[in-house]
Amino acid sequence: MNVAIQGEPGSFSHEAALRFSSETTIFPCALSAEVFSAVDERRVDAAVIPIENSLAGSVVEHYDLLLTHDVVIERELLLRIRHNLIAVPGTRLDQIHRVYSHPVALAQCRHFLGQHPQIEAIPHYDTAGSVKQLMELRDRSSAAIASAEAASYYGGEILAAGIEDNPENYTRFFLIRLHSEIVSDPAADKVSLAFTVENRPGTLVEALQVFASQGTNLTRIESRPVHGQPWHYVFYTDYQLSSPESADAALALLSRHCSMVKELGRYRAGQREG
Repeated sequence: MNVAIQGEPGSFSHEAALRFSSETTIFPCALSAEVFSAVDERRVDAAVIPIENSLAGSVVEHYDLLLTHDVVIERELLLRIRHNLIAVPGTRLDQIHRVYSHPVALAQCRHFLGQHPQIEAIPHYDTAGSVKQLMELRDRSSAAIASAEAASYYGGEILAAGIEDNPENYTRFFLIRLHSEIVSDPAADKVSLAFTVENRPGTLVEALQVFASQGTNLTRIESRPVHGQPWHYVFYTDYQLSSPESADAALALLSRHCSMVKELGRYRAGQREG
């Protein structure tokens, strides 16, 4: 299976893709929009995207892209995020004066960096990309923060493992495909959808009451602005299924209260891994 990801090989998205299927060939993309275009144009079979981190919150750009592309969520994965200090093999910790990584990864390792004030934290576009750069330059005064997969892929050495501040650090990933290539899963127990309501009193409450009336458990709601329509919002929700019929009924009832409803995926709830 050819799978597009945003970022370099060895990234957490790469690791998630391998958890979805070990028989995976990675198609790395620089930008998230390129990931979705690769799926649209059938240059890949699927894509893996992070949608939410348990500490940093949502990847809001991916919500917007899910809405505007003809793709569907097929599976969900909750991946444990472990950050590691990675250096050129043979480098000692006391030699390190700079560390590169994605800003979110740096922010999640504040305690470790505070214990080593001689190390300057420098933002980089990608965790795995910081390891790739490090190994290309062979700079023994620098290090990177990334996954063990990145260290293995590029030949780096882990000087300190598990340096994240909070062990309850998980990222939720989606495996997405073109709508026309999805096969329904009879064991699906979760739905993601997007909807908009008219900007008048009570419309959001009416929409949310639909979920309660069907006995569904609304597990998440996120709002995003509608582009070109100031002060109008798209609401993204996740809810657990009591039965496939309840999902169909909820969609039908929502359509009475909402100006737009789009089901983004019907899939099995992911379990914590890693």
